[in-house]
Amino acid sequence: MIIGMVGILVIMIIPMPTFVMDFMLSISITLAVIVMITCMYVLKPTEFFIFPSLLLVMTLFRLSLNVATTRLILLYADAGQVITAFGDFVVGGNYVVGLIIFIILVAINFIVITKGATRIAEVAARFTLDGMPGRQMAIDADLNAGLIDEPTARKRREDIQKESEFHGAMDGASKFVRGDAIAGIVITCINIIGGFIIGILQQDMDAATAAQTYTILTVGDGLVSQIPSLLISTATGILVSRSASKDSMGMEFKQQLFTNTKAIYMGAGVILAFGLIPGLPHVPFISLGLLLAGCVYLLTHEGPADAEEKAEEIAAEEAAQQDAAIADEGPEAVEHLLSVDPMELEVGYGIIPLVDKGQDGELLDRIRSIRRQFAIEMGMVIPPIHIRDNLKLKPSEYRIMIKNSEVGRFELMMNHLLAMDPGDITNKLEGIETKEPAFDLPAIWIPSNQREEAKFAGYTVVDNSSVMATHITSIIRMHADELLGRQDVQYLLDNLKKSYPKVIEDLDPQVLPLGIIQKVLQNLVKEGVSIRNLLTIVETLIDYAGMTRDPELLTEYVRQKLARSIVTPHLSEDGTLPVVTMAQDVEEVLLNSIQHTEHGSYLSVDPTVANAIMESVGRETENVMAMGFQPIVLCSPTLRRHFRKMVEQFAPSLMVFSQAELLNNMRFKSLGKVRLKYEG
Repeated sequence: MIIGMVGILVIMIIPMPTFVMDFMLSISITLAVIVMITCMYVLKPTEFFIFPSLLLVMTLFRLSLNVATTRLILLYADAGQVITAFGDFVVGGNYVVGLIIFIILVAINFIVITKGATRIAEVAARFTLDGMPGRQMAIDADLNAGLIDEPTARKRREDIQKESEFHGAMDGASKFVRGDAIAGIVITCINIIGGFIIGILQQDMDAATAAQTYTILTVGDGLVSQIPSLLISTATGILVSRSASKDSMGMEFKQQLFTNTKAIYMGAGVILAFGLIPGLPHVPFISLGLLLAGCVYLLTHEGPADAEEKAEEIAAEEAAQQDAAIADEGPEAVEHLLSVDPMELEVGYGIIPLVDKGQDGELLDRIRSIRRQFAIEMGMVIPPIHIRDNLKLKPSEYRIMIKNSEVGRFELMMNHLLAMDPGDITNKLEGIETKEPAFDLPAIWIPSNQREEAKFAGYTVVDNSSVMATHITSIIRMHADELLGRQDVQYLLDNLKKSYPKVIEDLDPQVLPLGIIQKVLQNLVKEGVSIRNLLTIVETLIDYAGMTRDPELLTEYVRQKLARSIVTPHLSEDGTLPVVTMAQDVEEVLLNSIQHTEHGSYLSVDPTVANAIMESVGRETENVMAMGFQPIVLCSPTLRRHFRKMVEQFAPSLMVFSQAELLNNMRFKSLGKVRLKYEG
C-alpha cells in the first residue's frame, strides 16, 4: 500500500511515457471491474471493511492519472493508445459525439448513481448508530440469560462496532465519489480550452484542427477516467444497499426474480404484444418474448428423470423439516422460554443511554461493582441481572423484578440531578419534589447545571446512574434470601470443598439435607448477616444437626457462633453496643405466647398487646435514630427469632440481637426500653 501511494505521487509529479500511461489506465479500469464484482459477491457490507479506504486510494489514483494524461495531451498532443482508442474507436472519431457521451456518463454518475449511493450511505449510517443501543442491550440480555457465552457476546459487540464504523466511514467516503465526478467535468473543460489555446498559439494549428485534435484526446481521457468512476460509484451503491444475507447478490437475484413464474410469463406476453404492434420492429420483441417464456418453462419443468429426482429431494427435505419440527417441539427447544430470570431490570427507552456503554453509560459497570461488593460483604454471588427495554414503561421509568415479580419502580428525570436534604442545608433550592427510591427519603429534582450550587447549599447530589445503582443495591439487600437458591448453595459448598474437603465429607445429606442448609443461609442473609465465613457456619450445622433439624433453631446456633462478626460492626466508639432493651413484663408476655407444635414454634400474641408493643418499638427506634445510632433491640435467645418475625413486617431493617450473641468482653448501653404502656 505504501509503494502504491508513492507511485501515485510519482505519476502526479514526474512525466510518464505513453506506454506507462497505457498500462496505468488499464490498471485503473481493471481495479474498478474487480471491486464492483467483489461487491456483488459479498454477503454483508462488513466483509469488505476496507472498501472506504480503498475508495479513497482509487479516487486519488484516478486523479493522478488525470493530471498525468493532461500533461501529455497539452505538451505532446498524444496520451497513448488507450486514450486514442477511446477517442477514435469508441466515439467514432467524432469529438461532438464523444463530448455528448462523456456528458451523459457524467450525468448518470453524478446525478443518479453517486447521489443515490451518498443518500443510502447517510441513511444506513444513521440507522446503524440509532440501532446500536438496542442491539447492545439484546446482546447483554442474551448473555445474562445464558443463551450465549462471553466470547460470543464479545464477538457480537465487535461486529456491531465494526458495522457502525464501516457505515460511518462510508458516509464520508461517498462524498469523495461525488467530488471525483465534479473533478472529471472541470478537468475536461480545462483540457479542451487549454488544448485549443496551445494548438493555435504554440503548435501553429488552425482552429478546426486544434479543436479536433485536443477535443478527441480530452474526451477519450474523460471516458477512460469516467468509466472506472462509474463502476466504483455503482459498487458503492451496491455495497451500502446490501444487508446481511446467506447468498451472493447473483444468487439472490435468481431466487427472488424467478420465484414468481406467473409474473415472468405475463412480462413475456407483454413483450410479444409489443412485437405485434404495427410500426414496431417485430423480430426483436417477438424473439425476446419467446426466449423469455422458453427459459422460464425449461427452468420450471424437468423431464421424468429430473422430476423423479426432484420429488425424492423434496420428500427428503420435507422429512428433515418434520424431524426438525418434532425436535423443536421438544422441551429442549423451548427451555429458555420456561426459565424465569432471578433478577431483571426493565427500562424505558429514555434510560437506554444510561445502560449503553457506547453512549458512555455507567450503569453496567456499576452493577458489576455492586455484585462484586455484595460477594465480598455477604459471601453470596448475586445472579446476573437481566437488563432489557420495556416500551410499556414511561420513557424515563424503570422497574426491578425478582423472579418475574415487581419489587421496585421509579421514574427518573433525564438531564436532572437528585438532591437530598441531609438536615443541615443553608439555602433551600426550588425543584420538583419526589422521594428517593431506595430509602424513601424526601428529595427534589434539580437541573444538571445547579450541581455546584446544590452542593454549596449542603444538599447531597446524585446523578441518575447513582439513583438506579443505589436502588438496585437496596433491593438486593432486602431480597437477598430470595436470590439464594439451592443450586447457589451447592455452588458455595463445592467451592468450600476445594479448601476443606473433610468438612464437606462430614456433611451427611441424610442428617442435614441441602434444603435445611439453604434455609439457614437464607435466614442469615435476610437479616444482613454475612455468610462469607461459610466454614464456621457448616461446622456449626454439623455440630448441632444431631440435636435438631429445625432451620430456625439452627440459625440461632449459627448466629451465636458468628456473634463477633455480627455485633462488632455496631459497637460505638467507646466499645459499647447501643441498644433498645425490653421491659421484663413485655418479655414475659411474649415468652408465654410462644406456641410449640410438631412442626416448630411460633408466636401467638393478642392483637391489642402486639399493637402496643409495635407502637413502643416505633417510638424507641425513632429516638435512637435521632441520636445518630442504628436501632438494635436486645432480647433473650429464646425470644429473638420470634420477636424478629413479629416486627419484620413493620420494620424490616430493624436489627434484633440476643443476649447470647454478646461476648463476655462486650458491654451494651441501653438507649430506650420497649414497654407495654407509654410512659411519656
